[in-house]
Amino acid sequence: MTFNLIAPVTPLTTLNDVFLQQANIKLLVKRDDLIHHEISGNKWRKLKHNVVKANNLCSRTILTFGGAYSNHLFATASACHQAGISSIGIVRGDELNIFSSSTLRHCHAKGMLLYFVSRNEYKQKLLGKTIQSILSTNRSIFIIPEGGANEEGLQGMAEVPSEITSQLGFQPDFICVAAGTGSSAAGLLSGGANVIAFPVLKGGEFLRQDIQHMLQPWPATIQNLNLQTGYHFGGYGKYNQQLLDFIIWFEETHNIAIEQVYTGKMLYGIYDLIKKKYFQEGSTLVAMHTGGLQGRLNTLPNAPLQTDFK
Repeated sequence: MTFNLIAPVTPLTTLNDVFLQQANIKLLVKRDDLIHHEISGNKWRKLKHNVVKANNLCSRTILTFGGAYSNHLFATASACHQAGISSIGIVRGDELNIFSSSTLRHCHAKGMLLYFVSRNEYKQKLLGKTIQSILSTNRSIFIIPEGGANEEGLQGMAEVPSEITSQLGFQPDFICVAAGTGSSAAGLLSGGANVIAFPVLKGGEFLRQDIQHMLQPWPATIQNLNLQTGYHFGGYGKYNQQLLDFIIWFEETHNIAIEQVYTGKMLYGIYDLIKKKYFQEGSTLVAMHTGGLQGRLNTLPNAPLQTDFK
């Protein structure tokens, strides 16, 4: 196995701008985007223990799920390539092919075998005819749910709160994270954090129930979850000029590249909540930069150069 299972402690970058100074709010960014240029952010953390378990079970193939622009598929293909494990991706949308997005082209280039299924079959997950056919010929396949939303994925994210507390010397008032499947938020909660999650898809209130279900193996409480559902900008992958203008301002002000699918929406939400005086003065917030910069719009101005954190 060549997949690096040990990452250095990623830095906490303190944001300094007039708006935050006037609000008397300390906002830091946990730079998990610097872990790896392909397996970045929460994806690295959620894949780490999954790759270990697959290896311990002598599974030489990992199967997982995602859409045409899935950061999870992108990262899984790279992680399996590094670990010398075969990978299979079940992709939502039977109208797609390996050339439909840069994400899918990357997965194909890393050796991931892609199956394109209808949205109805995709909802069936393991009961779908495509997966049943695959499993009938290879029962040793290790399956990772969409977004890494399993016990191993949460275990990786559960390590973050203690890392942050060690860096700061105290526990922040909130750790903020963008939410797709909600597994990152669940992992942070299981690590003892007070979490503000920003769903990036429309109608994200359902994530509360999903997160509560994920937390069953841990004594964490759903009461420590604050779900902010008003910052999806129309749904998954959707955005408007207001969000893009914020991203441009943020990058120019803080020299940190972000994207419009996950981290950009979360940071916009944090700044908007501060503007609305949602937080007490003197609060300390930590925002998780979950990577995914391969999904950043090409039409945005050139972002600061990103390199692996060594």
